[in-house]
Amino acid sequence: MSIQEILKILIDSGIEPSEANVEVKLLIEHFCKYSRNDILMGKKLTDDMLNIVKEKAELRAKTRQPIQHIIGYADFMGEKFIVNPNVLIPRDETEFLVRKAVNIINSNKFKMALDVGTGSGIIACMVAKLTECQIIGLDISNDALNTALDNASRLNLFNKAIFRKSDIFSNVKPNESFDIIISNPPYIPIREKEEIQKEVTFDPEIALFTSDEKGLEFYEKIIKQAPNILNKGGYLLFEMGYGQSPYIKKLMENANFKEIEIIKDLANIDRVISAHL
Repeated sequence: MSIQEILKILIDSGIEPSEANVEVKLLIEHFCKYSRNDILMGKKLTDDMLNIVKEKAELRAKTRQPIQHIIGYADFMGEKFIVNPNVLIPRDETEFLVRKAVNIINSNKFKMALDVGTGSGIIACMVAKLTECQIIGLDISNDALNTALDNASRLNLFNKAIFRKSDIFSNVKPNESFDIIISNPPYIPIREKEEIQKEVTFDPEIALFTSDEKGLEFYEKIIKQAPNILNKGGYLLFEMGYGQSPYIKKLMENANFKEIEIIKDLANIDRVISAHL
């Protein structure tokens, strides 16, 4: 068994060659404890190592289980985050949301932030790491919150990233207010469930789907309630799905948000929307 033969297992299952190459390297790093430099220098793998990598590649090929679930973590903005079937695997597009939030927080010297639907806690953790802000991450899932707590602990973000069970704002305390609210909510209409790629089906449905036709359910709820807990001049930021920006912009305008800005991702899709009161 060789690395090329393991690559072929993934490619023959329909995974793009460039993606397969990255995934084999990830498997070698994780299960063989090789560094990227070891791999680049062509350090030899033992038969036992090759066998475990082959076994995991076959699992990936057969089930299309995401590579992040197989190795137990995902890379995001230079950090490794624990992921599992209880949380959404972070996408590269979410970095646009985090970068915008960090820029707003640091420019305004904000001190209190809220992350609605925190999941694995990646947004809350990176905001806490890159700013002086304290952030509370809310989620309705106990399992997701446990994962978020583990991720914050790994990054030593004690007292900077705090997590709490809440259905949107249901557990925000009466005396709490925030300078910025950030959210990457579920935004896929349930009717699209049969069309999504196999790997996405391993993410928790509660983090993916909405009950309405346009995927706007959570934007509507958050935008309606956000002014009640935002400080004067406070910001609201969302990640968005394809084609949703005109509707979300209108919702924000109707709620008296100002200076609405839309940021495109690398595919030229409207991905992040921000505005302030």
